[in-house]
Amino acid sequence: MGYAAHTAKDLAEATPDGRDRYVDLLRVASLGTVLLGHWLMAAVSSDGIGNLLALVPALQVLTWGLQIMPVFFFVGGFSHALSYRSLVRRADGRPVYAAFLRARLRRLLRPTLVFVLIWTAGALAVQLAGGGEGKLTGAALRLVTQPLWFIGIYLAMVAFTPAMLKLHQRWGWGAFALAVGSAATVDVLRFALTVPYVEFLNFAFVWLAVHQLGFLRADGRITRPGLLAAAGLTGAVLLVAYGPYPLSMVGMPGEKVSNMAPPTLALLAHGMWLVGAVELLKTPAAALLARPRVWRCVVAANGIAMTAFLWHLTAMLAVYAAQLGLGLRLPEPATAAWWAQVPVRLLAAAGLTGVLVAVFRRFEAPGRGGGRPGSGPRAALGITLCLLGVLGLSMTGLGGLLEGHSATLIALPVTAPAAIGMALGGWLLVERPASARRVRLRG
Repeated sequence: MGYAAHTAKDLAEATPDGRDRYVDLLRVASLGTVLLGHWLMAAVSSDGIGNLLALVPALQVLTWGLQIMPVFFFVGGFSHALSYRSLVRRADGRPVYAAFLRARLRRLLRPTLVFVLIWTAGALAVQLAGGGEGKLTGAALRLVTQPLWFIGIYLAMVAFTPAMLKLHQRWGWGAFALAVGSAATVDVLRFALTVPYVEFLNFAFVWLAVHQLGFLRADGRITRPGLLAAAGLTGAVLLVAYGPYPLSMVGMPGEKVSNMAPPTLALLAHGMWLVGAVELLKTPAAALLARPRVWRCVVAANGIAMTAFLWHLTAMLAVYAAQLGLGLRLPEPATAAWWAQVPVRLLAAAGLTGVLVAVFRRFEAPGRGGGRPGSGPRAALGITLCLLGVLGLSMTGLGGLLEGHSATLIALPVTAPAAIGMALGGWLLVERPASARRVRLRG
């Protein structure tokens, strides 16, 4: 603990004057809000794991504030633009795509694959012992990998960064408008013309549009954030009120239409208003972040944010498992007794997440480069396999590993073992350095 605090202090004190500290705060705040939202939404009872927002539909309006993942993709666009341009300036004309992917993905994929392998081993042990058929166990094995969808989509944003930056440099706001228009076209084809499978294209168009806003911020081109927020909020309200879109900005069990999977134009409008809103808070936040103690906290939190995201549902499930193990009654979700236990459960989940972070944070620490990165095509294939594997695992879960349970990923069936294999193989392609002979030939 002392070493971590010392490191955070050193990093905070070494922060360049020109660094945009607000971006770091937004990254931490967005992931922290996701953790809190997941802990609150999980409605665990003896019958399984449900969703509080489905049990109390009036609470779905809260997702217009708690569904803050668009802010993370916005921040990602900002950071990716700066990182890629920095590599290009230092490369002296050499290709940088493989180096860019490797640098951006190292802190993302290592902790993710450790999480996947540990949970896979645990799931196999449970199923071999015949304990995977219970309602709670089966629901837990499905639930624990669901948040991985975000990592899969984020990998795609990293892969598309160089191409989308070229569009941005040429068209600016026009590139963002192109992504918005593409997302709207997909929804027209989906809802008005019922074209099959076209909705999956919005996994790209919606998140690319939000990511593109990060490019615009990097160039100082979001000069009227209030207008952006107003346009997004108005669009989201009109689309939900008069279109085929549900109120909730997160997926609800049993819904025919979800704003999240696949994402819709309504979610994109929601993302626009969130981006405008957080940009309006930039000036007062800058004064807060100038305080050394506050900035040290942000730096420390950034160093463990991904580890906390990966393991927070594990902590929550362990809290409920402890209640059952101690023979304590699980009250029916959304009842007075259930709400009374919420503060205790949140504190317990936060504490246990802290323990898990202390154990696994080493895998999120920046690693040293192991030689020269491989070729651009190999890196592109690697990241494609990674994102398909991670997305597939988020859909299949870890239940039914031995039975070959499958889910549909972009019109194709995928099993959990196949998804894990793709993710591991893709990571090796991105991470493995070029051979010495290849380096000599290039040199």
